[in-house]
Amino acid sequence: MSVELAVTPKGPYSLALSARFASDATRTVRDGIVTQLLSVDGRIEIARARQAPSGAVTVTADSVEGAERLRWLLALDDDHSPFLERVRGDAFLGRASRELRGLRPVRVATVAQSLLRAFCGQLIEAKRARRLEQTIIRTLCAPGTERLHVAPTAAELGALSPAQLRQLGLHARRGASLVRLCRSLDLERLRDHPTDAVIRRLERERGLGPWSLGVVCLEGLGRWDHGLVGDLGLIKLLRAMRGRPVEGWETAELLEPYGEFAGIASVYMLTGFARGLLSFDAAAAA
Repeated sequence: MSVELAVTPKGPYSLALSARFASDATRTVRDGIVTQLLSVDGRIEIARARQAPSGAVTVTADSVEGAERLRWLLALDDDHSPFLERVRGDAFLGRASRELRGLRPVRVATVAQSLLRAFCGQLIEAKRARRLEQTIIRTLCAPGTERLHVAPTAAELGALSPAQLRQLGLHARRGASLVRLCRSLDLERLRDHPTDAVIRRLERERGLGPWSLGVVCLEGLGRWDHGLVGDLGLIKLLRAMRGRPVEGWETAELLEPYGEFAGIASVYMLTGFARGLLSFDAAAAA
């Protein structure tokens, strides 16, 4: 028996916009439908979501727990109206916030997957990083229907050796750091702690810089208060704005004005830049 939830998202929400690049080894986005494979209390379940023209999102799953899990992964209840209100008159982000107002960052099913994504994505092009992540998950994690796999757990990643990860394509140092973190921390319990405490703990680990921490916060914890400092897309944006080469740390200057919304501001900057919705002249004048 399947469970169906009819969810009215809190605040403006576009599933098509939010999940446009969400396909990975654990889920697909096709014809307006998000299909996610989940591990729920030891069971492998399939969950789906689609949005009606009215804005309501229908979530179906094999259990209530699975439906609620996908509801959280898609950020249906996380109203970002305060962010939109804050940047509505912003000379730099204002237009992007109006034209992309239904955009919210979606999450991955485990904090462990967000950490894997962070290590895979360090200093390499996004498509290549996503292929590397998919290779590791498809090799390691249980398969389900529709050629999907469940998200990795810390125990599964920690059971690998750095050499095994290297064979799959992950740099040896990054693999060693990933394994060490997965063996030493209860990653899923990080969701129970404030962002500042999580950042302080993870900053002590070798191999995790500001960008990696931003990925964990946005996609693993579902937090919007830590930006993607050093993101290659933000480096390109800042280079275009300043007309000169820039260092990754300089992108913190782009995010600093947005305070507790630095994470979601990162997403709007990256999407707005790709769509030509940012005002460079206004930012330079500010």
